[in-house]
Amino acid sequence: MNKKKVAILILFLFFLLFLFAGYKYYIFSKKYATTDAMFIRSDKITNVSFKRIKGKVSKLYFKEGDFVKQGILLAEIDPVDYLTNLKEVVKKIESLKEKRKALNIQIDKVNEELKIKKENAQKNVQMLQEKLMSITYRISMVNNSLVQTNRDYKRYKNLYEKKAVAKRVYEKVETQAKNLKDKKNSLIFEKKALAQQIYIAKNNIKLIQQEFKNVEQLKKEMSSISKQIEMLMAKKTDLIHSVNYCKLYAPFDGFIGKKYVEIGMNIKSGNPVYSMVDKKNLYVEILLEETKLNGIKPGCKAYFTVDSYGNKEFEGIVSKIYPASAATYALVPRDISAGEFTKVAQRILIRVDITKGDKSLLIPGMGGKIKIVRSKLK
Repeated sequence: MNKKKVAILILFLFFLLFLFAGYKYYIFSKKYATTDAMFIRSDKITNVSFKRIKGKVSKLYFKEGDFVKQGILLAEIDPVDYLTNLKEVVKKIESLKEKRKALNIQIDKVNEELKIKKENAQKNVQMLQEKLMSITYRISMVNNSLVQTNRDYKRYKNLYEKKAVAKRVYEKVETQAKNLKDKKNSLIFEKKALAQQIYIAKNNIKLIQQEFKNVEQLKKEMSSISKQIEMLMAKKTDLIHSVNYCKLYAPFDGFIGKKYVEIGMNIKSGNPVYSMVDKKNLYVEILLEETKLNGIKPGCKAYFTVDSYGNKEFEGIVSKIYPASAATYALVPRDISAGEFTKVAQRILIRVDITKGDKSLLIPGMGGKIKIVRSKLK
C-alpha cells in the first residue's frame, strides 16, 4: 500500500512538473517568437576582379581568412604586354612630334621665302610698269618731234630741189628725221620687250601664289599628324590605365572570404579573383513562420546564438519585415494549377541588425537560434 501511494505521489509530481513546464513554455511563447531558421548575412560580400584587362596572374598577396584594409594591393596581372604596347605608342608619338616640328619649320621657312619672293616680284612688276610708262612718254615726245622734223624735211626737200638751200642743210634735216624714226622704232621695240617682261613677272606672281597653295597642303599634312598624335595620346592614356589596372586593390576593409585563382592562371576581365566580406555590415536574416508573427515589428529586441559558439549570446533589433513570404521570391514558385494543394505555414523574411556581441566571431552563412521579444499588444 505504501508503494502504491509513493507511485501515485511520483506520478502526481510528474504531472505538476509537466503542467509547470507547459505553463513556462506557454509564457515563453507568448513573450518570444523563436526559430532556428536564421543565418548570418552581410550587406557587403563582393567579388573583386580586374577591370578592362586580361592576362596572367603574377602575384597574389592574401589567402582566405586574411583581413585587408581598403586600398591595399591584393593581386597583380603581368603587365608586360601593355608596357610593350605603351612603349611602341610613346615611340610613335615622339616620331610624329618630330615630323610635325620639322614640317612646322619647313612651313615657316617656305612662307618667309615666298613672302620675300612675292614682294620682290611685285616690286619688279611695279618697276617695269614705271619703265613702260616712261618709254610710252618718250615715244610720245619723239612722235611730236618727228612730226615737226618731217614737216621740216618736206619743206627743205622742196627748197633743195629748187636749189634754194644747200645740200648740206637738207641732208642734216634728213638725218634728223631718220634718227628720230630709228629712235621711235627702238623705243617701240623696248616697250614691247617691257610688256613681255611685265607679263612674265605677273605670271611669276601667280606661280608664287600657287606655291602658297602647296604650303596649305603642308599645313593639312601637319593637321593630319596632329590628329594622329591626338589619337595616339588617347591610346597612351588608355594603356597607362590598363597598366594601372594590372594591380588589384581592396575596395573596402574586410576579410578574404574566397580565393578563386592561382598564380600563373590566365584570366579575363571581370573574372573574380577574391571574394571579400565586410563584417561591419553583418546582420541576421530570419525565416519566421507566419503563425509566429503576432507582436513582431521593427524595433523588437532579439537574442540569438550561433551553432559554432554554443551558448554565447548576441543581441539585435528587428529592423525590417519583408512585405512578402520567402516562397514569393522563389525562382521556381509552387505550382497549384492542377488543383492539388497542401496548406503549409509560410515563412516571412525578417532582418535583425546586430547591436551587441563580438562580430569578429561571426561569419556570413553561419546558422543558429534566435528569439525575438514580442511587443505588447494593445
